[in-house]
Amino acid sequence: MRYLTSYRTTQIDGLSIFYREVGPKDAPTLLLLHGLPSSSRMFEPLFARLSDRYHLVAPDYPGFGHSEWPDPKKFAYTFDHYAEVMNHFTEAQGLSRYTLYMQDYGGPVGFRMALAHPDRIVALVIQDAVAHNEGLGAYWATRRAFWADRPAHEEALRENLLSLAAAKTRHVGDDPNIELYDPDLWTDEYAFLNAPGQAQIQSDLFYDYRTNVVAYPKWQAWLQKTRPKLLVLWGKHDLSFDLGEPERFRRDVPNAEVCVLDAGHFALDTKADEIATLVREFMKKEK
Repeated sequence: MRYLTSYRTTQIDGLSIFYREVGPKDAPTLLLLHGLPSSSRMFEPLFARLSDRYHLVAPDYPGFGHSEWPDPKKFAYTFDHYAEVMNHFTEAQGLSRYTLYMQDYGGPVGFRMALAHPDRIVALVIQDAVAHNEGLGAYWATRRAFWADRPAHEEALRENLLSLAAAKTRHVGDDPNIELYDPDLWTDEYAFLNAPGQAQIQSDLFYDYRTNVVAYPKWQAWLQKTRPKLLVLWGKHDLSFDLGEPERFRRDVPNAEVCVLDAGHFALDTKADEIATLVREFMKKEK
């Protein structure tokens, strides 16, 4: 049976939160958490491929996509705050048990959610998201300098993170098969990043990214202690993060399933069929 995606908005903590939802509500739930500078739109390739058997829910964070973009003077753009809003979103939607699918920024949001409410987590799918300091690649030198001295490095950070070249590199990385990538992917994201207020929102949020690095040991300890059912998907052409990161997850969770794909940071760009098959088989298995 083919299910149609619904595009909805709900009020969470006084904010308008947009989300996409598809599949039977009594089926196992996948909660999909997007990265930078994407939105729930990035998961559309999975909706058509998995909604026959699973209930997929993908929200946009505040300041992203079609969710509300509150003024940074009135809303704290931090990962702690995002996790709080997303936890309240799941409660409002009646999602008491789910598999977390985390990509990029979805990692720090999702790990906070998992540690706050471990009883809600059936399994984890990690796609190009980091939980080890060594997983941050060469591009992070400018970003670490920004954390150390924001005023001195704000301009360089915005070029490193928010420029058209950066948007394209996030998708293509060092993949020689550039013809497989729809250029609308990065031109749309660049247009989003140039919308009024976005530079400040994204700079504030990225300044808070330093709190993720501090939290990595806590996330690792939780993984090592609980050994959750875990699937790690990684694009080998991803220049944002170090290619050794998938094996670090396997060291934390020895029975983790790890698959490195011939893809970039947003592996769904070119490998949606393979990822859908991997997720479908993973979801069928017992822990």
